[in-house]
Amino acid sequence: MDVQNWTYILVGVTFALYIGIAIWSRAGSTKDFYVAGGGVSPLANGMATAADWMSAASFISMAGIIAFAGYDGSVYLMGWTGGYVLLALLLAPYLRKFGKFTVPDFIGDRYYSKTARIVAVVCALLVSFTYVAGQMRGVGVVFSRFLNVEINTGVIIGMIIVLFYAVLGGMKGITYTQVAQYCVLIFAFMVPAIFISIQMTGNPIPQLGMGSETLDGTGYLLDKLDGLSTELGFNAYTDGSKSTIDVFAITLALMVGTAGLPHVIVRFFTVKRVKDARKSAGWALLLIAILYTTAPAVAVFAKTNMIENVVNTPYKEQPSWIKSWEEIGLIGWTDKNNDGAIQYGPGPAFEGNKSKPIFDAKNRTAIGNRATTNPSANANELYVDRDIMVLANPEIADLPNWVIALVAAGGLAAALSTAAGLLLVISSSVSHDVIKKTLNPNISEKGELIAARLSAVGAVCVAGYFGINPPGFVAAVVALAFGLAAASFFPAIILGIFYKRMNKEGAIAGMVVGIITMLLYMMKYKLGWFDDVLPSSDQWWFGISPEGFGSIAMVINFVVSIVVCHFTAAPPKAVQDIVENIRIPSGAGEATGH
Repeated sequence: MDVQNWTYILVGVTFALYIGIAIWSRAGSTKDFYVAGGGVSPLANGMATAADWMSAASFISMAGIIAFAGYDGSVYLMGWTGGYVLLALLLAPYLRKFGKFTVPDFIGDRYYSKTARIVAVVCALLVSFTYVAGQMRGVGVVFSRFLNVEINTGVIIGMIIVLFYAVLGGMKGITYTQVAQYCVLIFAFMVPAIFISIQMTGNPIPQLGMGSETLDGTGYLLDKLDGLSTELGFNAYTDGSKSTIDVFAITLALMVGTAGLPHVIVRFFTVKRVKDARKSAGWALLLIAILYTTAPAVAVFAKTNMIENVVNTPYKEQPSWIKSWEEIGLIGWTDKNNDGAIQYGPGPAFEGNKSKPIFDAKNRTAIGNRATTNPSANANELYVDRDIMVLANPEIADLPNWVIALVAAGGLAAALSTAAGLLLVISSSVSHDVIKKTLNPNISEKGELIAARLSAVGAVCVAGYFGINPPGFVAAVVALAFGLAAASFFPAIILGIFYKRMNKEGAIAGMVVGIITMLLYMMKYKLGWFDDVLPSSDQWWFGISPEGFGSIAMVINFVVSIVVCHFTAAPPKAVQDIVENIRIPSGAGEATGH
């Protein structure tokens, strides 16, 4: 059976499972919709958190970044893993004890201010929409390649599926759907990794296979990849090129951004007790580690196979998967030296290749306003989108068709699970924090539930727009979302828990200045805005890339918050007592919130 039929079967079965779970666990109250009734077991919540956490960026794009960046790609592993530990130890138990539905809910009550709540809602929406853009692009890529539909059509199909179980089930439906999605995505990620590890090194454990000797007798696999990379003109795969300060800044931004992500934090409100929040955090960390320790191995396998099987070989002899990815613009080749073979090296394959080119496979040229052929630019003839490395990995290694289709189902599970969690954050921020807590405090529970579902519909439509008009490859977009979370939420939450003197004026000023600073830097260095106002320069401030600038914006937030709070009145004693209460270990077995 061919790949497409296998994909129809596996994707169809998994989608039917998700929809069935959503119908079974549909929300009947706002508590069900926001926090799954608050009665999810630690293991189930750990699996759901892991699925929520391991988005399209983790499943599809992280190994792709590592494959192309080599050692430099390790910042994503360190930042995201360390960030989850930070979240589990510093924030989750205390926020659970506070007992609120959303992060803006915590900030609004802790800082006794509707203004603080609204600022937090705006920050949550910016973070969530930036993050969800990457997920919907991942959905479109998978559908486009494996179901032979246009990327836009794939995004729309994904929107419909997410809309169904997010709107119907709320957090309750999403939680149990994510348990199933974790099982699908981890199985889909590990099966080809184990296959290829055995194929290349004879070792069935990918994490060990990456550092083992190859079966072809050429030495250790990493040494082999270093040699292949340097022969093509790249740096050795295991050498880094990023500056130390940029590595530190990106890692820190990803860590503290993790601890400020609203869709992850809300998961800890779904368990019964504070100790269950700790347990579910431990389960999630263990389950996340399975994929995160495997991703570097997948990157090494994919990059080695791609260089050996594709580079310096005649285009006419290439397998069909090359042309399949080429047709949707995620692989491109132009024969600059007219030798009929695919040459690969440093530099862009097409002039202006700052984003995915639209490739005309029939005429062997790139088309579009920023991707025109430029044969004299450099010797590189091959464009490979980073987001395809995991998805194409089984095809490159010539694995069975059912494995290829399984990876497609896993990629969809990863993207849809996180998209659903983000959409719930968006809808609950609008219905609970804006409508219920600010505009219409007397709204009935039924009215609030209707508002939440309508908000989810609107959020899905906006997410679909970002999926159809993506601002960049998946992990880069997601990294910017982490920077926004670091710049806005992390200081407000940390100071809100551990510093009684922090008041509403300091928190509001810090969040506003932090998020604006990060947005301006993104606009300047990612979108090229303000060149007519600010001096045009390719040099980053302090040598820190936009993905790492969240660290600087976070420090600015902390400084502004603390300075402003010391020049304004202390918070009321009742608020200070709340802060004392959520930090008291005794009685921590039960949540004190509503």
